[in-house]
Amino acid sequence: MKRIVVILSVVLLGFAQTQAKPNVLFIAIDDLNDWIGALGGHPQARTPNLDRLAKRATLFTRAYCQAPACNPSRASLMTGILPSTSGVYLNSQPWRAAMPDAVTLPQHFMKHGYWAGGSGKIYHGRFPDPPSWNTYWPSPTKNKPNDPQPAKRPVNGIPKAAQFDWAPLAVPDEKMGDHQVADWVIGQLGRKHDKPFFLACGIYKPHLPWYVPQKYYDLFDAEKLTLPNVPDDDLDDIPAAGVKMARPQGDHAQVLKHAQWRKAVHGYLAATAFADAQVGRVLGALDKSGQADNTIVVLWTDHGWHLGEKKHWRKFTLWEESARTPLMFVVPKGLAKALPSGTRADVRLDQPVGLIDIYPTLLDLCGLGANPANEGRSLVPLLADKNAKWHRPALTTHGRNNHGLRTSRWRYIRYADGSEELYDHKADPNEWRNLAGDSKHAKLKQRLANWLPNTNAPNARQRKR
Repeated sequence: MKRIVVILSVVLLGFAQTQAKPNVLFIAIDDLNDWIGALGGHPQARTPNLDRLAKRATLFTRAYCQAPACNPSRASLMTGILPSTSGVYLNSQPWRAAMPDAVTLPQHFMKHGYWAGGSGKIYHGRFPDPPSWNTYWPSPTKNKPNDPQPAKRPVNGIPKAAQFDWAPLAVPDEKMGDHQVADWVIGQLGRKHDKPFFLACGIYKPHLPWYVPQKYYDLFDAEKLTLPNVPDDDLDDIPAAGVKMARPQGDHAQVLKHAQWRKAVHGYLAATAFADAQVGRVLGALDKSGQADNTIVVLWTDHGWHLGEKKHWRKFTLWEESARTPLMFVVPKGLAKALPSGTRADVRLDQPVGLIDIYPTLLDLCGLGANPANEGRSLVPLLADKNAKWHRPALTTHGRNNHGLRTSRWRYIRYADGSEELYDHKADPNEWRNLAGDSKHAKLKQRLANWLPNTNAPNARQRKR
């Protein structure tokens, strides 16, 4: 009898220890730049739910992606491995083939007794990773239900625009894929779990096309919307490699030709407002679930987005608009041994950090031990003390041997051909004046260049269309 009691006690103790582990709610938003109220990227942005989260969170005001494209950015975040190490630089490169032995973030959690489930866009849609999850909805190989579309496309009149289009839809929110993704996540928050959970919610909008219900367009007066300030000579001091990334004669020229700039800004703001509403629904469900005090929340976006700045649209550049992303953490008090006081509400951290730092940070907070393959750094010291020393710049890579570095003050870009850009964000937050050719900055450029990767892996194999 005593033996049975002892065994039962050990089992119960183990169960209690498992239950004591924090849950993680992992929220990703696609293609969202700093056009949210909390970051002030656009004066007319309507993001009340993201802004409320920022008020209860630690908000990193200078968070940067490791690659300004969906696939390499997400692959880097989810594996903790830099593009320059993996060779995954582009959307067309299957990341798992390049890193067959990589232990992804949810895999690491599963190895430590967690249930890992998700829905929506966490990995790039062409390259899902079924081994990363116990459960994925709607299926291990499909990240979200399809969205409704206008009967005739493109609506904006730009020929051969493919998904580069925007228009309101006469449909309820419930018809949208992101709404259904949020529904599934809400359902998971409402059920009992016999293990701590790592629950991922991937919101697709504001990824193109910006087809969202009419009510989100109605939030804005289209005629009064503020457009980005783009000088006519914005590219005059940019090296050829940078101009090639900008492609001013592509999307931007077409937007101007068809008088769509204001309508495009309207579409992006509307799609962002729709995404914000879905995040709000998920956060509301967490609060109602009774699990908020035992759940770490991290919200991130995979890269930024240009809306005409540098005469460019989309991402795929090394400038601030492509590289900067929202990043927030909420850690309740008494939940993490590494951060016993939790995160303080409404704290803004200005040190430059990378999305690659999310992986080691969550391991640190949940006490799961380090993954030696991680090339990021735990953000716990900054979460604990906003004045903690942090001298590491954030690195962004687009294509092999093209790198951008961001410090608190400077952005330094060096392309594969050796050409450079340098911007002083203290004096020039819009990156209008390239200082790379000024000899007085030679030593600064060298100091910054020392942070660039010593190795640039060959391009990973590309998937044929």
